[in-house]
Amino acid sequence: MKYVYQGAWLKLLGATLMLSMAAQGHAADAPATEASKTQDVAAYARGAKAWSENCFRCHNAREPKEFRDDQWPVIMQHMRIRAGLTGQETRDILKFLQGSN
Repeated sequence: MKYVYQGAWLKLLGATLMLSMAAQGHAADAPATEASKTQDVAAYARGAKAWSENCFRCHNAREPKEFRDDQWPVIMQHMRIRAGLTGQETRDILKFLQGSN
């Protein structure tokens, strides 16, 4: 198994993506309350961090736009088992991937 170095730039990338999405006011299509928007941004940030910390352990992580939103849930269920992710980590990474797509 080939391991890829995970540097500080990955964490910076995740934080940058999270901040750019928050600045754009990215939210679900349906009207949401302020609390749910805050939860979405928090889940997105956790997902970006978990993506940078977990996906690069075993392979080069996929770009969010590499797959459609409806394809990511199947991929994430497979990777949840392979990578030993928790349910919350899986949901957060999925939110990040779909939110970045």
